[in-house]
Amino acid sequence: MQESELKALVSLLDDEDAQIISHVEEKIISLGEEIIPFLETEWESNLNPLVQSRIEDLIHVLQFDILKSKLTAWFEDEEGDLLEGMWLVATYQYPDLELQKLRQDLEQIYYEAWLEFKTDIHPYDQVKLLNSVLFNKLKFGANTKNFHSPGNSMINVVLEGRKGNPISLCVLYMLVAQKLKMPVYGVNLPNLFILTFKPENENYSQFYINAFNRGLIFSREDIDNYIAELRINPQDTFYQPCSNQDIVLRSLRNLVNSFDKIGDHSKSEEIKTLLQLVSKGNDLGL
Repeated sequence: MQESELKALVSLLDDEDAQIISHVEEKIISLGEEIIPFLETEWESNLNPLVQSRIEDLIHVLQFDILKSKLTAWFEDEEGDLLEGMWLVATYQYPDLELQKLRQDLEQIYYEAWLEFKTDIHPYDQVKLLNSVLFNKLKFGANTKNFHSPGNSMINVVLEGRKGNPISLCVLYMLVAQKLKMPVYGVNLPNLFILTFKPENENYSQFYINAFNRGLIFSREDIDNYIAELRINPQDTFYQPCSNQDIVLRSLRNLVNSFDKIGDHSKSEEIKTLLQLVSKGNDLGL
């Protein structure tokens, strides 16, 4: 379609006839993601607030379709890269966010940790060294003042603001730890996401880390007590590593709750749509 034809199509977005508007919007959406840069240019040059609003809605629909496609593909890959999965979650709010920028930011944090890291010390001491870098030197920590902010589930916001929720802080911790060759993995506990250090060396025992509490180290017995307080039956998944897909699913569920808490129910429903898409009929856990 020629640019003149596209401009003519967009000019019809100020029509008062609902049927015409619907037809125009369907036509624009059918053109796919290639039309987004043109729509953005048209938005900048158009002085009609109603048309601008309709263009914004169209861009969002197109970007949401892209996200659905990319997220579905990521979940179908059993070896899906965790940072890429968290990047896809963040692109819901920040569609122009670049994965390479996140990798660079993470690389800088890893470098800070690598400077002080030692491979020949007890796992507890390795964790304490990493804790010191992340929580003391770099000032990462729990966002207790604004716990339900959707930004707490957006990895770019956490990297920039240094504040997050249990799962985003665990993701950051885990990504840096694994780059340091530490056997650190996510664990799905009810109401709390934690980490486990699961050494291959039989001389050391498995233990757990609470990144939301500045890397606090605790034991399996502490999890037993936690489960007992919740009055639920223990499950193997409360003690063993979960998959990257599990982590991204939990991040999406957190986003549903966050948007609901701040009253943005339309965004909550869209995230539910993503969950239904990638859960393949399984319980969404909401």
